[in-house]
Amino acid sequence: MQISVTFRNTNAEGWFKDYVNERLGKLKKYIDKPLEAHVIITVEKFRNIAEVNLKAKGINIVGKEEAKDMQMAFDSVIDKVERQIKKHREKARNHKDNASRMGGQAEAVNPSDEEVEAEDDRPRIVETRKIILQPMSLDDAVLALDSSRNQFFIYRDISSENVSVLYRRDDGEYVLIESMR
Repeated sequence: MQISVTFRNTNAEGWFKDYVNERLGKLKKYIDKPLEAHVIITVEKFRNIAEVNLKAKGINIVGKEEAKDMQMAFDSVIDKVERQIKKHREKARNHKDNASRMGGQAEAVNPSDEEVEAEDDRPRIVETRKIILQPMSLDDAVLALDSSRNQFFIYRDISSENVSVLYRRDDGEYVLIESMR
């Protein structure tokens, strides 16, 4: 990460540059690509303004905050930039998920914003699909799986009334998973 710090109308302080490097280093976990950061600290009478410009491959994030203390202004702008990065990653992830979405009778239900914010670092459920299980034989399920692009097919077996999953392996063979009562 390439970090440049500019002080306007104030003296450059070594401890603050170290603090900036430390806080911006924590943002690396959100962006993998080479990153360029430009931090501008401005003092105007009783106002301290912190501005952060992040540039990476395909992403340009700008944050600007004002506070009475220089460190408070910088902390709040880092929080703002971190939220923007998370939002950008979430959009990219949702875009990829929608591109590979399963066709058919699935209905997507997205979790609320409160649930998304509560689970930051853990893997989370980003989409829930509700399907209507069609009663059919194993042969019908194989035909349905062959006619779709999906790797698996969920159905209700006519003979046993149990839920079954038919899965297509990478070698083209099938795996049948049957539930038991």
